[in-house]
Amino acid sequence: MSVTLPGPTLGVVGGGQLGRMLAEAAAPLGVEVIVLDPTPDCPAAPVVRDQIVGEFDDPDAVSELAGRVDAITFEIELADADLLSDVTSTFDVTVNPAPSTLAMIEDKLIQKRTLDNAGIPVPSFRAVDTVSELKTALDIFDAVMLKARTGGYDGRGNVPVTDPANAADALASVGGSAMAERLIDFTRELSVIAVKGTETTRTFPPGENIHEAEILRETIIPARTSEDARDRADAVARDVLETLDGRGVFGIEMFETADGNILVNEIAPRPHNSGHWTIEGAHSSQFEQHVRAVLGWPLGSTTRRSPTVMTNILGTVDTPCPAMLTGIESVLADEHTSMHWYGKDEVRPLRKMGHLTLTDDTAEAHDSSAEPDPSSIQSLIERARRCREAVAFIETPLE
Repeated sequence: MSVTLPGPTLGVVGGGQLGRMLAEAAAPLGVEVIVLDPTPDCPAAPVVRDQIVGEFDDPDAVSELAGRVDAITFEIELADADLLSDVTSTFDVTVNPAPSTLAMIEDKLIQKRTLDNAGIPVPSFRAVDTVSELKTALDIFDAVMLKARTGGYDGRGNVPVTDPANAADALASVGGSAMAERLIDFTRELSVIAVKGTETTRTFPPGENIHEAEILRETIIPARTSEDARDRADAVARDVLETLDGRGVFGIEMFETADGNILVNEIAPRPHNSGHWTIEGAHSSQFEQHVRAVLGWPLGSTTRRSPTVMTNILGTVDTPCPAMLTGIESVLADEHTSMHWYGKDEVRPLRKMGHLTLTDDTAEAHDSSAEPDPSSIQSLIERARRCREAVAFIETPLE
């Protein structure tokens, strides 16, 4: 393989914050980006070469994208796997990760069956299409997390169910066709950002994820667990990559149970919110790695630079309103804090509007082979939470 600059043009289906950060990572590599997104002036628009305004399942829009780029990837699971497969045979363009992988991951039941059949440890699960089947699952598992098979994200489409009397309402709330998964009493939630290249695979250190209301609030690197647990999470992530076709970054979410097991929760076939820490906290970010991987270029280092905490800036308003965030100066006063604003025009309750990354810049912290001092990690977490609490949205009516 010979790489020359200026580089190729990369097409991205989706122009949200992930598309924006992909384009920011692509630019230093000499790679230009064109995004396809239905929202005019989407968050990625200011940093890409062009935006095609169109729906993710619009054949004409997808074909236009394929005709203008050298390779295609996606930053959202709403991308149409069949259309992406079709353009690989019509245009001289590659699509990564493979459309077949996207199709498998899009359906949570098929995803879980694929992992289970490959011997990957997962929570027990059952297909659920009727109230009777959900009640049967409750008889077997006692308590379940009911998940819509498609379309769910950030907790949407997930409903915990413990009482058979609530079965009908729960099934209706997720759209009918679902998967019932044993509700796991986990010690902590972990994730591994894994990269599949042309000939090599690499993994970032496992992170510990803190969720509230099913939405990620912060990721802590390294995860506050044993070295053995981190090694097992890494090994499971590498096994997951073996089940997936195509190149790119995959966010692999896991549960660590009280008895020491690592169970795979879900896979994202793209850069993941829990990997945002890599922009400042690792030698190469998940976004740079994704660009390199989908283009078939050599991968970068996934070693962490220092202990890091990433915290999301979520919409704190009660009703949608124009996005105006205050308190930035107090955040930037912490010289080891990085601010990322996603450029969304409207803030809604719990909508992801940006994130903050805080790093430990002491000399000892830069030894990636050393076990960080727990008190230093806790101090970093407390700094991150103070910074997050220092910012607030001004609530003004929409015009």
